[in-house]
Amino acid sequence: MTDGTGAKPRKGATKSPADRKASKEPAMPGGVVLLSGGNPQIAKGYGDAPVQAYLAAMPGWKSAVGRRIDTLVVRVVPDVQKAVKWNSPFYGKEGDGWFLSFHCMTKYVKVAFFRGASLDPPPPGPSRQKDVRYLDVYENAPFDEAQFTDWVNQASRLPGEKM
Repeated sequence: MTDGTGAKPRKGATKSPADRKASKEPAMPGGVVLLSGGNPQIAKGYGDAPVQAYLAAMPGWKSAVGRRIDTLVVRVVPDVQKAVKWNSPFYGKEGDGWFLSFHCMTKYVKVAFFRGASLDPPPPGPSRQKDVRYLDVYENAPFDEAQFTDWVNQASRLPGEKM
């Protein structure tokens, strides 16, 4: 695909609505576009409203997982700060930065603990970044809410990522 001048757009360039339509990226009701892996494209925003929009736009079973994660985080950290950045919900403590985020992948929801290497025990998924650890939540696999809640509690007490 070119821009009319014969030049190809740079990798990762934002697509126009016409380009999205031409590439047949799926759109949800309300015009939300699902990106790679079914991740909703939600405008950057701070507070609960953009996070709720993201959760509502998550496809199929992933929406229930996202809502459960959100509920558990709020239960453990009642004063949690929320935002949507880079098409993912972020959770943090005011002045301390972000401690958790998640993202829709094709077959699972990937939860990132930004200081996960410091958690006891650390979440199982390694990262190229030394401090980050991941938890992958699959549709038909058990979700250990007690362990997740413990990780959220620990993570919320550590200095977060300033992004």
